[in-house]
Amino acid sequence: MNERFDPLTASEDTLGLDTLLVHGGTVRSGFGETSEAVFLNSGFVYDSAEAAEARFKGEVDGFVYSRYANPTVAMFEKRMALIEGADAARATASGMAAVTAALLCQLKAGDHVVASRALFGSCLYVVEDLLPRYGVSCTLVDGTDLDQWAMAVRPETKVFFLETPTNPTLDVLDIAAIAAIAHDAGARLVVDNVFATPLGQRPLKLGADVVVYSATKHIDGQGRCLGGVILSSEDFIANELKDFYRHTGPSLSPFNAWVMLKGLETLALRVERHCASAVRIAAFLADQPGIRKVIHPGRPDHPQVDVAIRQMANGGPMVAFEVEDGKAGAFRFANALNIVKISNNLGDARSLVTHPATTTHQRLTPEARAALGIGDGMLRLSVGLEHPRDLENDLARAAAAV
Repeated sequence: MNERFDPLTASEDTLGLDTLLVHGGTVRSGFGETSEAVFLNSGFVYDSAEAAEARFKGEVDGFVYSRYANPTVAMFEKRMALIEGADAARATASGMAAVTAALLCQLKAGDHVVASRALFGSCLYVVEDLLPRYGVSCTLVDGTDLDQWAMAVRPETKVFFLETPTNPTLDVLDIAAIAAIAHDAGARLVVDNVFATPLGQRPLKLGADVVVYSATKHIDGQGRCLGGVILSSEDFIANELKDFYRHTGPSLSPFNAWVMLKGLETLALRVERHCASAVRIAAFLADQPGIRKVIHPGRPDHPQVDVAIRQMANGGPMVAFEVEDGKAGAFRFANALNIVKISNNLGDARSLVTHPATTTHQRLTPEARAALGIGDGMLRLSVGLEHPRDLENDLARAAAAV
């Protein structure tokens, strides 16, 4: 097949972000298809045994096996690298595959990780339970306290890991300051940027070394496919991640990569609407009876609003809030919703609400949840693309039920 790069790639460094989201990294076959092709194949053929040998040795460019790389997946990786401002990217089967691979590929027995205590439940499992099984120790800190990051450093510290804004309490961590502490210690900083989206926050520009996403969320944006992506320098991707990725197999399917490419085309439009509606919904909820507290990084009463203004392009598409009467009140609120659906997913065109204490963070003890600020009355709202007025009416009905 006579593959060729789209002519636009010759000037990708001068193109606007909205254009890159539609055209970046596109490769067309000799058929000249408009939409990116789905190369739904596992293997590739060679003109000769000598050609196969040369490709396996890396002496000539080309695809070998779709577990290693695939044309459709490569287009998604290239487009993500362009919009993130990264040298290179590798796509994975899920967001958690991205997190796990980004950490494990650079760690060995005897190493030490410093991580923010406020993490998604599965991320906490990886750093608290999984890594220690292989001799990698971990210290959890209050991510908003820079002194705790510095005090946790050991001679064997290799990685700092955080998410910001955090799930579900929406704490905003100072990426640049934490990156400086990590680099002074000779460690790398890995940032899970899923809540901010690639359009709302640029961790690599703030000093992070590795960025990970669950592409399942806003990048797909319509609740269709699982996926993840790791973005970093060419050196990290080639010398730390490459062999781990090839031999453990967390690769993204070509079809899912194609869905993600379609999602990227509308990402800017969707995120703009998500974020604008989130600001409006947060203000609306703050005035409702039965609502004790509303958390959104764009609100002036957010405890890290100064950091949010400095490092985020907007307040993000997520809202967290506490209702009265704990779990019972939260359940009454959620069960009274009609337009907003109950789901532990986020970043969807549909507005979704979940009760973290009984879903995403249920494996934690009540004491651990309390330390993170996850009360029994907390709900996490992923604001969708519905008309904000309709969402307000739905939320008002639910608040009345509390």
